[in-house]
Amino acid sequence: MQTGPRKPDWLKVRLGSDERFSHTGRIVAEHRLHTICTSGRCPNRGECWSQGTATFLISGAICTRSCKFCNTPTGRPLPLDEGEPERVAESVRLMGLKHAVITSVDRDDLPDLGAGHWVRTIRAVRQANPQTTIEVLIPDFQGRTKLVALIIEAAPDIIGHNMETVRRLSPLVRSAARYEQSLAVLRQVAASGIAAKTGLMAGLGETNEEVLELMDDLRAAGVSMLTIGQYLQPSRKNIPVTEYVTPEQFAAWKAAALSKGFLHVESAPLVRSSYHAKALIKD
Repeated sequence: MQTGPRKPDWLKVRLGSDERFSHTGRIVAEHRLHTICTSGRCPNRGECWSQGTATFLISGAICTRSCKFCNTPTGRPLPLDEGEPERVAESVRLMGLKHAVITSVDRDDLPDLGAGHWVRTIRAVRQANPQTTIEVLIPDFQGRTKLVALIIEAAPDIIGHNMETVRRLSPLVRSAARYEQSLAVLRQVAASGIAAKTGLMAGLGETNEEVLELMDDLRAAGVSMLTIGQYLQPSRKNIPVTEYVTPEQFAAWKAAALSKGFLHVESAPLVRSSYHAKALIKD
């Protein structure tokens, strides 16, 4: 039964099936790794895996938060897997990645909120793959600046933290993260000299003016990289789609963001946080 707007043709995607897609999937499975490509039901998995890229999800597959847009299971996470950093590093080597993207669930159950595991993973990847650039998509660490500083000190090439939505909608779709707190995390990253990146989902009821306001807030915080993509409801338990934004509107947002001073912008219906991530490092 149709309960919301009908999904338009421009959101249809091709599933991956070539040898590179299968090879990437085997490496992920053999090393007992989690990827946001699968847990987040990413529409670009076919394209990315066929190119030998994947976004690694560390610190387990169970999140301590329950954001209304997210498909990742919520509950009591298992203890950290101490061997995971080395397995991620080895997978990056086997895939021959020039640019590795790593994200994680929220681990509010841990004393350091998972920051130490993050640092070990970044260092393991760097040691095993010295020529590979590293992009991380981190939680807000409850706004604890000392924990964010640990990630900065590990020196990945890009540090991302997603705003997810505009100021007005943030408390409605995010379970714990706050708009101003996320801006503060990004401001701290940008002040360190490391490139700061964030992502926005469209189609949750935001207005054009609110998106432009968010862009201004991000530029004031020093953020230089931005992704904007269509929110797709992953299951019936998640918040429904309000609108399927047109490709023309995404193109207009990209032009607006570039005019405001962002150095790199990916804005299209199927864009996700790590989409075409390896292209960013060239800018």
